[in-house]
Amino acid sequence: MKRFSALALLRAGLDGQTRWPRHWRDPEPARRYDIVVIGGGGHGLATAYYLARVHGVKSVAVLEKAWIGGGNTGRNTTIVRSNYRQPQLQRLLEFSLKTWETLGDELNFNLMFSQRGVLFLGHSDADMVSLAERGDSLRCAGIDAELMSRDEVARLAPCLEVSRDARHPIVGGLIQKRGGTARHDAVAWGFARAADALGVDVIQNCEVTGFAMTGGRVTGVKTSRGEIGADRVGICVAGASGVVAGLAGLKLPIESHLLQAFVSEPVKPMLDTVILSQSIHAYVSQSDKGEMVVGGDPDHYPTYSQRGSPHRIEEVAAQAIALIPALSRLRMLRCWAGTTDMSFDGSPIIAPTPVDGLYLNGGWCYGGFKATPGSGRLYAHLLATGASHEIAAPFSLDRFARGATIDEAGAGPAPQAR
Repeated sequence: MKRFSALALLRAGLDGQTRWPRHWRDPEPARRYDIVVIGGGGHGLATAYYLARVHGVKSVAVLEKAWIGGGNTGRNTTIVRSNYRQPQLQRLLEFSLKTWETLGDELNFNLMFSQRGVLFLGHSDADMVSLAERGDSLRCAGIDAELMSRDEVARLAPCLEVSRDARHPIVGGLIQKRGGTARHDAVAWGFARAADALGVDVIQNCEVTGFAMTGGRVTGVKTSRGEIGADRVGICVAGASGVVAGLAGLKLPIESHLLQAFVSEPVKPMLDTVILSQSIHAYVSQSDKGEMVVGGDPDHYPTYSQRGSPHRIEEVAAQAIALIPALSRLRMLRCWAGTTDMSFDGSPIIAPTPVDGLYLNGGWCYGGFKATPGSGRLYAHLLATGASHEIAAPFSLDRFARGATIDEAGAGPAPQAR
């Protein structure tokens, strides 16, 4: 990694960044690539990077209609974990978490990955039974999980309201100590720089407006910067999955909903783990800048607006304050909304589509960021070989027709395909 003297750092901070070197090129689109990835977020950039690094496919373009990481990658709340109930999701997210653990060194980029722990709170005996079952399932899969008493939770996070007469009494919790957070924009930049160094063209301000088709097969994309040919095209656009797939005549089992979050003004360190409550639908963490990051339920109506509603912010703030009363004294610094692509069973789709030469990575609901590196590796395998990796195979597009859904919310065994 390049080192800078104190004088060089001072000069770089005062000259308006005019002398800062580019981290990746700004190429003009070529007329043709082996593979085109639509979407310059974390998943799309990770896919391109692993196509070049693992599979040796370097004739790759990532097309982003705006700027790198400007969609859901820059609008999420940075949580990384693998403590899911369904075995298919456990394998997928644990594969990703293990990739996270060495990713900063691999990319030679500081992703600010912090394994500070992710704690699910239990507010009743029924909650604790459910958390114990989840913990047993995780440990059977070789994934770390530790059940905690109320006193242990209080020692870990003293800012929580743990009195027995609290609005939402805390009975205990389940922690995954290997979970934590990562800096979302750094992830996009790190993958973009690494992919570019391997010869991938990262092309911003290039909106896909349609598909070139020959004999029912996709042979390229039509864009705001001209037509680009490709042997294979991968859709990787999160909340816009339905819109882009619709350009090829596909209707996906996906709806797009808003998920809001907000941060407070920065304060001194008061919470060094991630707190989640599935019973009251709120989660809280503290960023490296000291801001309290808060999120909760989606707005529950389909939209692409990226503008949330005030009543949801009020509800989430009330839930977070019930967990951590000290939050009531903080001012909200900013709020935002991401457009999440909600699949009908709550699990992602990493699969070929019925249109020959066109592939889909989408339907991640609320869990897309945590899966970024694992998703990129699995999608790259599919695009490079034309066949699904064994970890990604259950997340096919036709599972809905076959009755092989993966319903994490239901948390029961999914029907097996016949």
